[in-house]
Amino acid sequence: MSLIQGIQAVLAGDYPDPSIVRVGQDYYMTHSSFHYTPGLLIWHSRNLTDWKSIGHAVSSHVGGSIMAPDMIYYEGLYYIYFPAGGTNYVVTAEHPRGPWSEPVDLKVGYIDPGHAVDPQGNRFLFLSEGYCIPLSPDGLSTAGELTQIYEGWRYPKEWLTEGFYLESPKLTYKDGYYYMTSAQGGTAGPATSHMIISARASSLDGPWENSPYNPIIRTKHRSETWWSKGHGTLVDTPEGNWYMVYHAYEQGFYTLGRQTLIEPVEWTNDGWFTAAGLAGSTATVTGTYEAPEVLSDRALVRMDSAQLGLHWHFFGGSRLRDYAVKDNRVVLKAAANGLSEPLLCIPGHHAYTAEVTVTVEDGAEGTLGLFYKQGFHYGIGFDGKEVYAFRNHIRSERIPVSGATVTLRLVNDEHQISIYFRSSAIEQWVKLDHGYEMSGFHHNVLGNFLSLRIALDATGDGTVQFSEFYYRPEMILNSETVI
Repeated sequence: MSLIQGIQAVLAGDYPDPSIVRVGQDYYMTHSSFHYTPGLLIWHSRNLTDWKSIGHAVSSHVGGSIMAPDMIYYEGLYYIYFPAGGTNYVVTAEHPRGPWSEPVDLKVGYIDPGHAVDPQGNRFLFLSEGYCIPLSPDGLSTAGELTQIYEGWRYPKEWLTEGFYLESPKLTYKDGYYYMTSAQGGTAGPATSHMIISARASSLDGPWENSPYNPIIRTKHRSETWWSKGHGTLVDTPEGNWYMVYHAYEQGFYTLGRQTLIEPVEWTNDGWFTAAGLAGSTATVTGTYEAPEVLSDRALVRMDSAQLGLHWHFFGGSRLRDYAVKDNRVVLKAAANGLSEPLLCIPGHHAYTAEVTVTVEDGAEGTLGLFYKQGFHYGIGFDGKEVYAFRNHIRSERIPVSGATVTLRLVNDEHQISIYFRSSAIEQWVKLDHGYEMSGFHHNVLGNFLSLRIALDATGDGTVQFSEFYYRPEMILNSETVI
């Protein structure tokens, strides 16, 4: 594989808390999935820059928000440790494509687990705030008491952060030392908040010595492109090159969530590692991730099976049985107006166009919108008689339309949203007067560590058929006729 130079974004859009593992020539990665279900989307790569989704590790809602997983490979089995709902779980599989086991509750608190094994084969789980607990030989239960073995690195008080927040311990063994890569400073908040630090020890129970090169990676000033850089995992290549995979917000585009970046690191003569990337790089998303393979024609349905596309998920788990895939269409059962758990996918561009054809049946209403969380859902809808703009459950600008099918369009021009429709009776696009400004739909304003996502929903009675979904990383073409 070719060498990666400087800072590079490899997954555009909301892919936070990356955990990566190399097995031979293959790299596998997963991310926090919060309340989105199915969760823990698994990615595969052979070069660390071009990634393809291959499956999910969690198929149902576990009753909490899945954050900061640790994906590892040990003695022929893949494990993902993750926190949710005040406890920590583990799932296992013989191959990252699955099938994955049902989640096993480890019945231990704290967050951001990191797995490690000592030379005798004893297994441990490291957790936030510097805690560690022994695991059973099979890694599926705890086998001892929680012990605090590390207190973090004291950064200068004058630095502007979100808080101290010692999190995300990821363990790497190299040349007689265990290296613990951790996050501090808070994952959001000010641009300079998050950071990646390192400590090492010759034994897993310490003592742990902080790196003289801390912080390894950090946003130094808000003038940089990438803000709140942190939550890193070390990974090496078969050729012996080393990289740090981590997340960051893009300046001016908090709505996209925390994107996955990669940056080279190099080892020093005294046995530490430092960032070899370009400090304050102005790199933006490169051509390695222009459009996800499922965000294209018929993106709602997988090409290899009559199943929902891998990048689609529900907010929550109550509607996982409310849909079916028929003839390249997703048929979604309508939910009560008070339930806002739409079908979602992650955009990855500053400006984009999303379109979907909607057919309503038996009193249902179908919508195309942008969704952050319940109570923050805007877009365009169709009830079989009228097209309308909506802000949550408030509808306006109703336009009569004949027939049961329309195509809805939403254009996001750097947070400025316009909405359109057309039908068999009206072949030209009709632009609604109503528009939205959504730059504030992100965690620093609304909380929950989420992102603004494209949403399809069905409310009322009956069902809605969604088909011909298109996502284009560009705005509406000026040559198209709009009335």
